[in-house]
Amino acid sequence: MADKSFLQLQVDQELKDSFSVNQLSDRSFDALSVRRANYHRIFIVNDGRGTLQADDTSFNLAGNELLLIAKGQLYGFHPGTRINGNELSFGDCFWEKAPGSASNCKAVLFNNASANQQLPLNNADYVELDVLFNTLYQEFIKEDYPNKLDALAAYLKIIMIKIANVNASLINGYDSHENQLYRRFIELVSSQYQTTHEVADFANQLGISARKLSDLCRRCSGRGAKDIINGQLIAEAKRSLQFSSKPVKEIAFHLNFSTPDQFSHFFKKNTLISPNDYRDRFVNIGM
Repeated sequence: MADKSFLQLQVDQELKDSFSVNQLSDRSFDALSVRRANYHRIFIVNDGRGTLQADDTSFNLAGNELLLIAKGQLYGFHPGTRINGNELSFGDCFWEKAPGSASNCKAVLFNNASANQQLPLNNADYVELDVLFNTLYQEFIKEDYPNKLDALAAYLKIIMIKIANVNASLINGYDSHENQLYRRFIELVSSQYQTTHEVADFANQLGISARKLSDLCRRCSGRGAKDIINGQLIAEAKRSLQFSSKPVKEIAFHLNFSTPDQFSHFFKKNTLISPNDYRDRFVNIGM
């Protein structure tokens, strides 16, 4: 039974060199423990059953799939979940060791993580990625040697490129120029949502009109630019309401709303529930 208080987040363990690879051999989860990710994570699941909770969305595990967790997300596995596979974790500072040519892969996969949280794999893609993950793991557990981190970063680059290719095959194609603009927009939203909420501000930074940006986003993701911005704001608001005791007023100003009433109206319009009612409903789960 849940205690009528805010759930305590587990501390994300600090990783040496901001990088880690772990093999998950019939790993079981007996209780839902939630943590805020300090690192980007990729799970490749060979065989699994149970549920991943990422922010406020649940994903049922089926095997032969990838699970992506972006830094800053809240996540945990429901009780009874079991996984066989590998877990890869890396920080931004480690990613900087990867050649720049792979930077777009990280942006498209993790800056819009909610759209890429669970990626099914066909047999050929799974076999190829499984070999890469296991090769990376064997390299990771070797004793340190000169340039070991560079070698690990090179393997990470290959894995990210392969995953980006899997992701691209699951969505409708669009030309490379639009692809680059869309990825840049997602990156800007991820880093600037606390300072601006306006489509025009992001469009100006990209050197295109607000209408062109909205049309581009619809072609690339099925959502308008404003919907993407609002989605980022709602996701962060829900995290704050679920896992902190900050007053609604403080959350509103943190997200750059002029008044708490403006924030409450925005939240209710997008979720059909007020911030306080959302918080109460979450806190009382299991009571």
